[in-house]
Amino acid sequence: MKKIILFLFFICSNAIFSQKITDTISSKRLNEEREITIGLPPSYDKNPNQKYPVLVLLDGDFLFNAFQGALSYSNYWDDLPEVIIIGISQNKNNERETDCAVDQENGLPTEKGEAFFEFIGLELLPYIEKKYRTAPFKIIAGLDTTAGFLNCYLYKDVPLFDAYISMSPELPTGMEEQLPDRLAAIQKPIFYYHSTGDGDMKKMRNRILALDEFAKKINKPSLNYRFDDFKGASHYSLVLNSIPSALYQIFSVYQPISTTEFNEKIAVLTSGYVDYLIQKYDVIEKSFALKLPIRLNDFKAIEAAILKNKAYPEFEKLAQLAKKNYPKSMLADYEMGQMYEKKGETAKAVKSYMMAYQREEIGDLTKDMMIERADELKNGKNELVEE
Repeated sequence: MKKIILFLFFICSNAIFSQKITDTISSKRLNEEREITIGLPPSYDKNPNQKYPVLVLLDGDFLFNAFQGALSYSNYWDDLPEVIIIGISQNKNNERETDCAVDQENGLPTEKGEAFFEFIGLELLPYIEKKYRTAPFKIIAGLDTTAGFLNCYLYKDVPLFDAYISMSPELPTGMEEQLPDRLAAIQKPIFYYHSTGDGDMKKMRNRILALDEFAKKINKPSLNYRFDDFKGASHYSLVLNSIPSALYQIFSVYQPISTTEFNEKIAVLTSGYVDYLIQKYDVIEKSFALKLPIRLNDFKAIEAAILKNKAYPEFEKLAQLAKKNYPKSMLADYEMGQMYEKKGETAKAVKSYMMAYQREEIGDLTKDMMIERADELKNGKNELVEE
């Protein structure tokens, strides 16, 4: 309950964190004007060279604030990246029903459903990409009717979206069997999330569970698959459980190194700790077009792994990485000091700590700390000589 209350607080206060813009697109395919809501990241104006992943929300009328709140809260703690949110209005005149019209026999978009399908790919996204700084990574999300419809994009040879959030989907005809076949056949990396709850509508829930039975048998590295069956959740309350679960699945590699990641993936390595860190941020850049400086806490995690496994020569490579990411700080010289200290090269260690003293402080690394390190080594060396 506390988590939901906190989540709702951030939904209500999300305007503090980002810009919310209402716009209208004149669509030739829909033969009408369609209202959209755009959420720009807080840093959008401050970082003119930064591009951002795009999240398209079907049922944007009621899903926009929920997603924006979750993203704002998680980005505050640097767990999730900033994204551009596009909410499509579909509930002013119950447009969602005709927008998501599908053929009852094959489950594919038909009539206005086909027009809406093309509106997103051929009009909405090009409009957003032209007007805003977007990264190639695109996500789509929806609930029940719209959640079932968004799966139709996976029927294309090269799917339009990279990640799919399908919450309690009302599946078109045959989709519980066809969709796993598509997920198995698609070559590009895909993130796929869907959910239900034990209080969900039974006719929908049974088919969702059947979809999971087929999909969980797929074993391929390019498919990042997750299914949640929430206990005690109704058709509508499962949304507040699904949103953070889906976003944390999709952006798991973005998150700072956790205790679990350290223990299960880093500490168990016999070497290559710095390479692991480099690769982690390369994946972030390639997946989401986000070029980030390596977090100081992630440097500390790799330091801990090096010390734990006595792989002291790796400090030199870590120092090179520190110099690249924080060139004015004392971090690089501090890493070199640690290497020399652990290797017993006291004079070189003292020199590195004194060089660090002349540079800018960063995190918990201070000038006083560098002086203390150098003095301790000097005193220890003098005592050794006297003995």
